[in-house]
Amino acid sequence: MVLAPLTPVPASPTLTQAQLARQFLLYILRAEYRHAYALMAPEFSANVPLTRFQASARPLHAQGQRFGSTIALYKLGLRSNGSGRPRYFYSFTFRADTLKSKPQVQLDVSFRDSVATRILSFGMIPAPQSKPRK
Repeated sequence: MVLAPLTPVPASPTLTQAQLARQFLLYILRAEYRHAYALMAPEFSANVPLTRFQASARPLHAQGQRFGSTIALYKLGLRSNGSGRPRYFYSFTFRADTLKSKPQVQLDVSFRDSVATRILSFGMIPAPQSKPRK
């Protein structure tokens, strides 16, 4: 099978980072990995080949099979990366998961800064299910 070469998706000036993050996650939830990969920052795709990206995205896709593909923005903010430069992040939850008192997992997408139009990283963050004991 021959695949067409990857072509970067042009950044849309009309999409906010939250909308771009949501679109990225929806691509993964539909297993449209090539489209999602095209939204990654150049420094990411220079170091991570498509096959490794797909392997990293499959657990997120599996969660979508479990909870459904409807997602909602859960929170956004800044996260320290240890270099003194904060990263902007957007966390989403599955709608089916929001009916519980605490979501099982958050889908996390981060950007280099507030004006970046490419995704720097993504992943799943297990939500804490109970308060730590003292």
